[in-house]
Amino acid sequence: MIEKKRNQKDLPQINERIRFPEIRVIDTDGSQLGIFTPSEALRMAEEKELDLVLVSETAKPPVCRIMDYGKYKFEQEKKAREAKKKQHTADVKEVKMRYKIDDHDYHVRVNQAQRFLKSGDKVKATITFKGREIQHSHLAEELLNRLATDLQEVAEVQQAPKKEGRNMMMLLAPKK
Repeated sequence: MIEKKRNQKDLPQINERIRFPEIRVIDTDGSQLGIFTPSEALRMAEEKELDLVLVSETAKPPVCRIMDYGKYKFEQEKKAREAKKKQHTADVKEVKMRYKIDDHDYHVRVNQAQRFLKSGDKVKATITFKGREIQHSHLAEELLNRLATDLQEVAEVQQAPKKEGRNMMMLLAPKK
């Protein structure tokens, strides 16, 4: 197994890796201890059996904190996992029907679209034509406009009804 070589910049600046002439040191409780050389600060951290971690290298002088690095790293990973869990990407869900749809079936599609929109997804409403039904595209457009009206509380029309081959479609996005 080939092991990736880590670049010095990839490694966190802790303990001996801190290379500044002087640093501001913050204790475990958040109080400032003052400005020290890295070797003095490292000695203070080792006395407490903790690590010296660079928190901000842009400050003058750079800020380091005395803490348990393993615990700090675990907390950062935990926060990243939680943020990833809460993140939701908007998918496009499709609701298909025919222009001659029965009233009950239409309401089922409306409820389905409403559920998708409330979960933050976009809805593509598609009406399919077979054979000579394409002559009645004005009825399909009326149906899509009725759908948009029924969903106006939770959705906004992103793309108006448009004919594409043997289909007519409309795109709805959730209201912000």
